[in-house]
Amino acid sequence: MGPKTPVSEQDFFRHPLREQINLKHPLVRLAELINWERLGMLMSESFVSSKGRPASSPRLIAGLLYLQHAFDLSDEEVVWQWVENPYWQVFTGETYLQTEPPIDPSSLTRWRKRLGEAGVEELLAETIEAARRAGVIKASSVKRVIVDTTVMPKAIAHPTDSRLLERCREHLVKAAARNGLKLRQNYNREAPRLGLQIGRYAHAKQYKRMRKALRTLRSRVGRVMRDVERQVTQVAESGRVALQELIDRTKRILSQKPKDKSKLYALHAPEVECLAKGKARTPYEFGVKMSITTTHKEGLVVGMRSMPGNPYDGHTLAEALEQAAILSDVTPEVAVVDRGYKGVAIDGVTIYHPGLRRGITRGLRAMIKRRSAIEPAIGHMKTDGKLDRNWLKGARGDAMQAVLCGAGHNLRMILRKLKLFYALVLIALLNHTVAVVQTA
Repeated sequence: MGPKTPVSEQDFFRHPLREQINLKHPLVRLAELINWERLGMLMSESFVSSKGRPASSPRLIAGLLYLQHAFDLSDEEVVWQWVENPYWQVFTGETYLQTEPPIDPSSLTRWRKRLGEAGVEELLAETIEAARRAGVIKASSVKRVIVDTTVMPKAIAHPTDSRLLERCREHLVKAAARNGLKLRQNYNREAPRLGLQIGRYAHAKQYKRMRKALRTLRSRVGRVMRDVERQVTQVAESGRVALQELIDRTKRILSQKPKDKSKLYALHAPEVECLAKGKARTPYEFGVKMSITTTHKEGLVVGMRSMPGNPYDGHTLAEALEQAAILSDVTPEVAVVDRGYKGVAIDGVTIYHPGLRRGITRGLRAMIKRRSAIEPAIGHMKTDGKLDRNWLKGARGDAMQAVLCGAGHNLRMILRKLKLFYALVLIALLNHTVAVVQTA
C-alpha cells in the first residue's frame, strides 16, 4: 500500500506539542519554510508497492533524512534522538508528544532505495527553495556559482595486499560452508599468521622476507579459490551467482599488479577508486570523486553529484551546471573554477579561473579570488556533515550520499540564519525591558 498521511485527531486529554514549545525556535520556523505537501507527493510516487501495511509518512521520512544529514547522525541515532527531542517531532509533523520510536531504523535504508538519486535531488531542491524563503540567498544568486571537486572517502580499510588476500580467503571459506562444499584445506591457522608476519616484515623494512610471505599467502588463497571453483556446479542456482561473483573478484585481486590502473581496493565495494589529491598528510584517498556547485556570494549548495571513474575536472563542469540549473530553476551565467578546469568552454556560461590574464579588471580579480570560499564549505560538510565517510552501498549509494550531504549543509546554513535572527530578537526584547524598568 502507499504511504499513509498523518491524521491529527483531537485528544482532549493531551496537550498538543505546539502549545508546549517555543514556536520561535529555529527548527519550528524551518519546518514552516519547507513545502511538505510537495515532498509528500513526490515521495509517494516513488513507493510502488501495492500490498502490505501502509508505508510510513513521507514527511516523517523526509524530516528524518534532513535531521540525519544536518546533524551528522546514523540511522539508529536519528531515530532515538527523535524520541527525546520534541522539536524534532514537530519538525516531522507530529501533533502530540511521542514516547516510542516512529519507525525501525532499517526503514530509512529501504526508503533511500525507493527514492534513488532523483528522489533525494528533490530533497536538495526543496532546501534551495527554503533558503530563498528564509532570505539566505536571493533569486539571482544562482546566476553566479563556484564549482569544485573533492573526494568522498568510502568506508573501507586501507587496501594492503595481505589484507585483501586474507579477506578473499575468509569469504571463500564461509561461502563454501554456507553452500555445503567440502574444502581440502581452509588455512584458517596459517593464513592469519602469514598476514601478521607480512605486517611485521614491512614495519622492519625487511622487504625480501615480506615479499616471500606475500607470495606464500597468495598461493594459499589461490588453492582455496580453485577448490571452490571446481565445486561451483554443485551449488544451487540461488547461490551460484553470488559465489561466482566472489570467485571473479578473488581472481582479480590475485592477478592485479602494483602499477595497474583498474585495481580492486575493497572486496565488498568494487566501485572504490584511488584518487591522488596531492596532500602531504593523505596523498591518496579511496572513494569517489564529487562535483560541488555553490552560490558565489553565500556558499549555498545548488548542485552536488558523484562522478565515478575519476574523470578530468573540466569534463564534469557541464553536468554540474546542468544539475544546478535543474534544481534551482535558474541557469548559471558565470562559473568561477580553479586551474583544473582549464580549456573548457560551455555555451551561455562565462568561465573564470585564476590563470586568466587578459581583460581582468579589479572587480573580476576579486570575484575570482573568492573561488576559495568553497573550500571551507567542503570542510564543514566533512566535519559537521557526513561527507567524510560514506557507509552507503554501491555507486548508487555514493550518488545519494553526495546529494543528501548538500541538503544537510543547506539546512545548517538556514538554521544559522534563523538562530541569529532569534538572538537579535531576544536582545531587542531585553533592551526594551531594561529601558522600561529604568524609566519606571
